[in-house]
Amino acid sequence: MARSDDWFGLSMDAWRLGVEASTVIALRTIKIAAGGPDAQLEATRMIEEKIGASLELQSKAMTGGLGFTPQSVARQTLDHYHKKVRSNRKRLSK
Repeated sequence: MARSDDWFGLSMDAWRLGVEASTVIALRTIKIAAGGPDAQLEATRMIEEKIGASLELQSKAMTGGLGFTPQSVARQTLDHYHKKVRSNRKRLSK
């Protein structure tokens, strides 16, 4: 993602994150729709990852880990979720 902390740059990064997340949703849907043990594992993993990611972000927010300006909080939040989404896209694309 670009490192621009202006609002336009942040909004473009949020848009890119949304596009990449849509790809992950499609890949997960295909895997889960196929059924079987791998589908169950993926569904469980998805739920656990979402809970874990939100708890990590909440902890960062409460301890100042996201920074103290609106732009910093937005940037750190996008970066936090982008790492998770990118990892899933790479794993599911294999």
